[in-house]
Parts: sequence; C-alpha cells; structure tokens
Amino acid sequence: MAVRRLAAVDAQMYWMSSVIPNDQFLLYAFDGGPADLGGALDVIRHRARSCAELRLRIDDTASWAYPAWTPRDIGADQFVVHVLAEPTWQRCLDAVAALGGDQLDARRLTWRLHVFDRIEGVPAVGAGAVAVLQVSHALGDGTRASALAGYLFGREGPVPAVPAAPRKAAALVPRSVRAAHAHRQLVHDTAAGLVPPQADSRPTLHSNRRPDGLWHLRSIVCRRTQFGDATVTVGALAAVSEALGGHLRALGDDVGALGAEVPMAKTGARAANNHFGNVGVSLYPDLAARARTRAIADDLRRRRRRAAHPAMRAEAAAFAALPAPLLRWGVGKFDPDVRSPTVTGNTVLSSVHRGAKDLRFGNAVVALTAGFPALSPMMGLTHGVHAIGDTVAVSVHAADSAVGGPDGIDGYVDRLARALSH
Repeated sequence: MAVRRLAAVDAQMYWMSSVIPNDQFLLYAFDGGPADLGGALDVIRHRARSCAELRLRIDDTASWAYPAWTPRDIGADQFVVHVLAEPTWQRCLDAVAALGGDQLDARRLTWRLHVFDRIEGVPAVGAGAVAVLQVSHALGDGTRASALAGYLFGREGPVPAVPAAPRKAAALVPRSVRAAHAHRQLVHDTAAGLVPPQADSRPTLHSNRRPDGLWHLRSIVCRRTQFGDATVTVGALAAVSEALGGHLRALGDDVGALGAEVPMAKTGARAANNHFGNVGVSLYPDLAARARTRAIADDLRRRRRRAAHPAMRAEAAAFAALPAPLLRWGVGKFDPDVRSPTVTGNTVLSSVHRGAKDLRFGNAVVALTAGFPALSPMMGLTHGVHAIGDTVAVSVHAADSAVGGPDGIDGYVDRLARALSH
C-alpha cells in the first residue's frame, strides 16, 4: 500500500502546533442529554470505526520526508467523561477553556471527545449534555472538522480522504517560475484596478497583546433572524466592530483602523485537509450601523475577488512542492517571542455553518454548536460564529491581558450581546 503523506499545509499545521497550540474545540449541546450515556458513546465508537479518516495518527519518524498518515484503532483514550463539581453552562465553558492546556499529540491520536453530562443552564434548552470534539488542526480545517463531528453524531455519508497529490522533487522549480509570473500579473492587474489591492496591515491594540492571565470562553446564542438581510458572517463582524471598538476605546486605544482576520475558504478543489487562507477585513467602527454593515460586506467581496486570482493558486501549488526538510527548517525558525507593531487583524472571526439540526447524541437532539478559535502570541481575543439550523452561537475566547484585566471579559461580552440584539 502506498504511503499517504501529509500535504505541505497540513504538515505545517502539525509542526507549528508544537510552537503555537492550534487544536480545535467543536462544542455541541444537546437537548436533555442521552438516556443511556454508555450506549450513546458506544454508537459513536462504532461510527468512528467505520470512518477511515477518524482512524488516523501521524507518523513523523522520517525527517527527510513529510509525515505520513497511518491507521490506529479507536481507543478508550479518545473518550473522556467529565464530572463537574458545579455542572452549569459557564463552569462547562471554563472546563473547555482549561482543555486548551492539554493539546493532542497527533502521533498518538488526532481527535478526542469530551463529554459533560447533565449540564444546567444550557442556552435555549435548560438541562442537557455537552460534547466537545477536540481535533488536531492537521486533520482538518473548521469545515472539515465539522463534517467529521457531524458524522460521529449521526449525519449520513462518510467524510472522504483528501486525494494525495503526487510529489515530484523536480516540481518546485517550474511551479515557482509559474508562481513568479502569476505574481507579476497580479501586480499588473492590481495597478490596473482589475483586482483589489492587498488589505492594509493595522496597528496592534490591547486585543493583540500576548495572552496572559486567565483565559475565558463565553457564548451568545442568537437566531438567524437577528442578522437581518446581512449574512451571518457580515452581521457578526458588524456587531464585533461596535462592541470591540467601544471596549478598546475605553482602554485608550485608537480604533480608527480596527480590523479582523477572517479565515476564508480557498477557491478550487480541496487539495489538503486545511483548505483556507486568512484575509484582513476592515471593521469601520466610526460608521453608522447600516453603512458599517455595507462597508464590511464590500470589503469581504474585495478579499474574495483577490483570493480568486490565479496567482493565489500558483503560489499554493509552489508551496505544496516545497521539500519537507526545507519547510520543517522554516517552521523551526519561527520565534513566537518576536513582536510586530502591525497585524492583519485586531481580532479573529471564524465563521462556519455546521448544517441542519439533524445530529443526535443517543436520543438527545442537538440544540446549538459553538467554537473558539485558538489564541496566539499576537492575538489575545478571538471570535467564533457557528450555526446549526437557525441557531447561531457567537463565541468569545479571550485572555485577561487582551480585555483589560479579569473583569474585562464580562464587560466586553455585555457590549457584544447588546450589539447583536440591534
């Protein structure tokens, strides 16, 4: 059997995880919880065994080659049932925040399911079970990880493997030449006004401080109708603009250039488990609400137009051909202690629709889903926007240092809840 090696971008995610933890935590809350918790977990084990993509670990023993996907059995180490002394919704979120300190070793396992049963105060349902799928980022981006979670919780249709592109050592030079030609065309098209210019970098603010102090999770549950005619992503960005702009102004920041880093799916067929790029979007906090929403939507359209230029695909193809030792060396040179005065965004907003409300945990039906993008040395405040059916959770992941101290998180979340209620 041919060895299936990680795509370059997936290997980069795996190698970078030792420097900046990047596990994903996909939260699903279920109405009422399963009547038979052990039986419900047995069903999930059975489904995991029937999906080859959920029976993988990473073999990184060949230093001259990209790591390889290798099979492993579904084991007891992939299921953890947590018992909380105070089984409330907020204490559950606090426990999930603490899980970030226990990142997966993808050489052993690439996912783990955490279960919190009989949680009180779950938004919209009261008592229920909460299941959190912890996923190595090398196994998938937000869209693919959501598909894997959906399969575990009963959605039909297995998640297929991403076809491995053949690697040829001689491919780097011609691909690099094509990428250089395409980049020159991009520069020409930008100067001619055919393609929007690259997004400007912006000054760092409190929200870009190194994450110090306690780390917090909060989640505001909304209905789709609260976002009006705007897309959920645009509506959430507009609300974050109002709330974050006001919060940072109160901390003494100049928010005139406030912006967000937004993960955006790449064009073309998926060639790796991670099929996205981050773009910078201005948030226009000084505009009135309707004008701000329109301006953000226009900015997102400009980012999509630029991302669709052939130069981006040529650049990705050249990156995919990098020899493994070169990429490994480059990742090893990354210094997380180096600070930059400018950033792509002052916060991150990751938005994923996780499909219909057709997921089950035993006899319990899914009520909501949430996610919490990881913090990093230059990003102490992130947002997740995750929908299932017509229920949308707008979540905040923040460190004390990014929101003005231990009391800052609740003040910021109050501002965000008010902005989302307009």
